Amino acid sequence: MEQRLMRRWEAARYLGERGIPISANTLAKKATNGGGPVFRKFDRFPLYLASDLDAWVSERLSSPKASTSDMGE
Repeated sequence: MEQRLMRRWEAARYLGERGIPISANTLAKKATNGGGPVFRKFDRFPLYLASDLDAWVSERLSSPKASTSDMGE
């Protein structure tokens, strides 16, 4: 299935609709400093695929926790 490329503001909205609160500015900072989702560029525009955004979230999402004391793992 072919995916549509999203501009940064669309990527932030896509993640927000999935419960991941992140702004386009934060994505921009992560693109500069590292640690953000992979993207492609067309001219000066960074473009994101939904599958790359989903993979990025999956890599950072912890396993289910029953208690905050489990967070040290």
